[in-house]
Amino acid sequence: MRRNRLWTALTDSGKLAKWITENDFKPVAVHRFQFRLQPAGNWNGIVDGEVLAVEPPNRLSYTWASGEEKHTVTWTLKDLGDGRINLHLEQSGISTVQGLEGAKWGWTNWYGKLGKALEQ
Repeated sequence: MRRNRLWTALTDSGKLAKWITENDFKPVAVHRFQFRLQPAGNWNGIVDGEVLAVEPPNRLSYTWASGEEKHTVTWTLKDLGDGRINLHLEQSGISTVQGLEGAKWGWTNWYGKLGKALEQ
């Protein structure tokens, strides 16, 4: 049950909105989507993506592009037994300090919200 709740938090548009932001995500390969964040400075707040792989409930991968940088985000869930799940996030393609700092800030902030979303 816990693994399915975590998978749903990663793949359901409504759940994603609770811990990341408003979006039109669908867990379907080649689906193009947007995460709509608060604009800041010259940035419009839009993160464009495309779903690359969906292997329920084990692996989800999608592109993540904002401005010049295009990243690949891959989530892997592994059942460790006794109700424990290992959630691994890999984000590749970061090529600037700004991109790295943005990723650190974003995921640090969102992980706390993910925990709260899973409690609901």
